[in-house]
Amino acid sequence: MILKVVKYGDPVLEKEGQLVTEFDGKLNELVENMFETMLAEKGVGLAAPQIGQSLKLFVMDCSGGKEPKDRIAFINPIIQETKDTQVGDEGCLSFPDIYFQVERPRIVTVTAFDVNGKEFTMNLEDLAARCVLHETDHLYGKLFTDFLKKLSFLKRDKIKKKIDKKIKYGEWD
Repeated sequence: MILKVVKYGDPVLEKEGQLVTEFDGKLNELVENMFETMLAEKGVGLAAPQIGQSLKLFVMDCSGGKEPKDRIAFINPIIQETKDTQVGDEGCLSFPDIYFQVERPRIVTVTAFDVNGKEFTMNLEDLAARCVLHETDHLYGKLFTDFLKKLSFLKRDKIKKKIDKKIKYGEWD
């Protein structure tokens, strides 16, 4: 089932999620619905707060559904280590059609649980590292706009005006 993606302005996006403690059929269903929603929205990651669920959970598939091995659920993730840096365009399903350059670590080590409650650790690079870091930020109420502070006033103002215009014309709900 495709779920509604909440947009910037919804308070759930700005608060820390709760730890997932029940690894059951409801969790499996939520994860499956999140994958379906993420792919329908043409995203590569989706965090539970983005669908109105204040939980420490996100799904990721950097292949856009083409490679089953790239389909991963991260439950209660913890970033263990980051290395190097990368700069690249970044977007967010809760900020439709808004993209800008963001600097993030290029390599990340993350530990999390799968839907069965089994712990795993992954070392990821490039887009996968960017995605893990972006989605983990969501789990702690850190927003995409936090990176706007590093942009020039003109770029920040342009993005703010784009969001305001979408809100004004009802394209933001």
